[in-house]
Amino acid sequence: MTKKQLSILGLGIVLSRVMFAQDSDRVVPNAVNIPIVSESRPTSRPEHPAEIVYYADAYADHYGVPRQLVYAFITQESGWKPRAVSAKGAAGLMQLMPATAAHYGVTDPFNISENIGAGVHYLADLIATFKDWRLAVASYYCGSTYPQKRGLRYANPDVVAYVRAIQAHYSKELMLSSSHQNTQGVNP
Repeated sequence: MTKKQLSILGLGIVLSRVMFAQDSDRVVPNAVNIPIVSESRPTSRPEHPAEIVYYADAYADHYGVPRQLVYAFITQESGWKPRAVSAKGAAGLMQLMPATAAHYGVTDPFNISENIGAGVHYLADLIATFKDWRLAVASYYCGSTYPQKRGLRYANPDVVAYVRAIQAHYSKELMLSSSHQNTQGVNP
């Protein structure tokens, strides 16, 4: 395993050491030892379905990606709708393109666990490849060809808008999780 200290989306927020597993080129998300969610499991995010939050948290922790960043992607990509499909054919909560889903062993892109597992794994791979969260986010949106060639000079307006949207969602999620932590254990 390698440890990498990363700054996210140019916000200057330095994350704690992030661990990335050295996996084979093809990983079946269900091979990860994540137990199936119980319907009665409480969630720290009552505004979102408990099953989605459970798998988002479990895979974020497993792949070393901040939970809030995973929430930001789910918000931007599908609006927390497990059966979302884009005009270009991306499917599920993390809006996986068919080739990406196949690469990560997804057999049902609408299966919450498979979709989130593959999407978070893909995001972790991009972060490890680019070492810059902005380029990883841009590559998630448009593929890695142009961000890899142009780096931070890549200025496609749609991609720039997407990176900014993820940044805004991520900032909001950080504030929500911070305010949630501040209210834990406080009796009204």
